[in-house]
Parts: sequence; structure tokens; C-alpha cells
Amino acid sequence: MKTAEELRYLVLAIQREGNRLLAAELKPLGITPSQAEVLRVLRDHGPLTLNALGGLLVCETGKSPSRLVDRLVARGLIQRDIDHVDRRYLALSLTKQGRALCRRIVAAEEVLHKTIDRLFAGRQADITLQTLRAVAGGFPSGDALARRRAVA
Repeated sequence: MKTAEELRYLVLAIQREGNRLLAAELKPLGITPSQAEVLRVLRDHGPLTLNALGGLLVCETGKSPSRLVDRLVARGLIQRDIDHVDRRYLALSLTKQGRALCRRIVAAEEVLHKTIDRLFAGRQADITLQTLRAVAGGFPSGDALARRRAVA
């Protein structure tokens, strides 16, 4: 097996298993991993315009997250207000209900993070992260994640 092929399948395997674990933790909350990401990004970086939100998402890179946002607005988790910087745009932010759900999402994510920490114990995380950042940096999803790290 070529190195690039193995890397591709290792990343895919980790992503699928991580997503499966996270989806199971989020299921009782009635939310998908993609919806949870939108809420977390708004919690951490909001309020944001739809375009700015889209630029920080890994689950929807290159596309407008309008359908995701519409569903979350309909559930009363996100509100749309006129942007304070440019009144031509809408600013998205969490509602009180959205902030409360975000606290539960963080707890669900923590279950996955502890699993990853346990699997990674005693290994060189810094070198692995540097390598993965270099590879991901060649793709739009990696760019979105880099933007989130930069504004954190």
C-alpha cells in the first residue's frame, strides 16, 4: 500500500469512527454532528454572517450552510438579526435555547475527546498534528479549521 493511500484510509477510518461516536452522543439531543458544529462555531465565534459562518465550518466547506442554519432557526436555536457592521447582512447568533443546547453538545464532544486522548496517550501528538495540519492545509476543510484556530 502506498503511503498516501494508507494515510487517506487512516484519516477516513478515524473520521468515520469519531463521527459515529459523536453522532451516538448527540442523538439524545436530537442534533447531528454538522448541526452541532454550526452551534459550536456560533458559540465560539459569533455573531457571524452566513458567509463568515460558512468560512469556519469543516462540515460544509465551499457551500453556503443556509439549509443547516434554516433548520436550526426553525428549531429556535439560532436567531437572525441585522448585522451591526453592515446592515445589508444578517448576523447569526445563538438563542437562549441554543446556548443551553451548546453546553450539552460540549459535554457530548468531551466523551469523544476523552476517547481520543486515551488512544493517543504516550504518543507524540505535536508531530502528528503538524503532519495532519500540513496535509489538511491543502484542502478547503483544512483552511476552515486554520481560520478557526487563528481567531480562537
